[in-house]
Amino acid sequence: MEKKLANRIVQEKVSSLVFVLWKEILKMAFHNIKQRRLRSFLTILAIFIGITAIVSLISITQGMGETIEEQFEKMGANKIIIMPGSGEGMEAMFGMFGATPLTEDDVETVKKVNGVDIVAPLLMKTEKVEFKKDVAYTYVIGTRTDEALKVLTDMAEIEQGKNLKEMDKYKALIGNKVDKLFDKEVTIGSKLQIKDKSFEVVGILKEIGTPDDDYAIYIPMETAREIFDEPTDVTTIFVQVKDGSEITDVVEYIEKRLRDARDEKTGEETFQVFTSEQLLEQFGVILGMISLVLIGIASISLLVGGVGIANSMYTSVLERTREIGIMKAIGARNSDIMLTLLAEAGLLGLFGGIIGCFLGIAFAKGAELYMSQTMFTMFHASVTPELILLGLGFSFVIGCLSGFFPARRAAKLQPVEALRYE
Repeated sequence: MEKKLANRIVQEKVSSLVFVLWKEILKMAFHNIKQRRLRSFLTILAIFIGITAIVSLISITQGMGETIEEQFEKMGANKIIIMPGSGEGMEAMFGMFGATPLTEDDVETVKKVNGVDIVAPLLMKTEKVEFKKDVAYTYVIGTRTDEALKVLTDMAEIEQGKNLKEMDKYKALIGNKVDKLFDKEVTIGSKLQIKDKSFEVVGILKEIGTPDDDYAIYIPMETAREIFDEPTDVTTIFVQVKDGSEITDVVEYIEKRLRDARDEKTGEETFQVFTSEQLLEQFGVILGMISLVLIGIASISLLVGGVGIANSMYTSVLERTREIGIMKAIGARNSDIMLTLLAEAGLLGLFGGIIGCFLGIAFAKGAELYMSQTMFTMFHASVTPELILLGLGFSFVIGCLSGFFPARRAAKLQPVEALRYE
């Protein structure tokens, strides 16, 4: 019993001594940084620039990914998107440009596939739109709107007015933000000029949250074919799968029927068939690659910051050679010298990380405010505690690694030689 008590007392004393030691080491490191304010600030400049870039870029790309995911969740898991083009990954996303277009024949082919419930083709062009002498350019989309609203029921809902009817010709359904394109408010009954044709606004959609949708103008498909001079082409085909049907099977059936109808071989298709989940994955891959490239560029700043810390610490060791000799002469061990200088380097990196995290959050929130007011109204920057801890930890480690060799050099100094140093 007495032995256990003695061991406990020894452990408590050791813990107390360790705490006091680290307290003094950090106190000394902080004092040394404070004594060289300007040099310290210039040393950590590249560190906080790098951390600022990394925190803001990760926050924005993560937020963008979450926003896109929310939009696809609204669309629903039973949706299929058919687009022109070919390839995989990023090639598939950009393969639609210059590709063989989809046509009304393809729409009819898809309608006959087992498991298909609703087919909604879209014909989309960027066009000049005039309203009371104001001019703007936006997407004008030809659609059979009843079908489109049924397919995208959780995204496209009418807020004011009514839907387009089959017999309508020069009528328009507009996105929630179309009136922001003009100086004057666009309301129900307003007249819009598209390709020298006057269209009456009969309905306004609820806000969806993406610029392609909220700034778009929807007109009847046959009218779009007339003014665009596109008798058969379609830009995209949206498909809703019947309840109980396996979506992967329906995708395979669609691909086979389209290959047969277009006389194309497997692997040589001029069309792409995605589920909403697959399309979300493609966007995720693109965002991830962009994020990696940007973070890689920002990391160069951290490398420069690390070199700056190492250079500053080497200079500090030279300036404090006599001080180090005195510390050794009065009993300081090599490990004490090394820990003191490592703590100083780590604090330099950590201070840079703290400033960088604050600036990174500020930039990310600024981007959120700008994008939510101008483009993606649903966008939000994703600033998480894990990201902040990563930024702080990374900056501290960079500081410690940069200060390792100067600290080791200081620890190896001989007391006599250090005391003689002028």
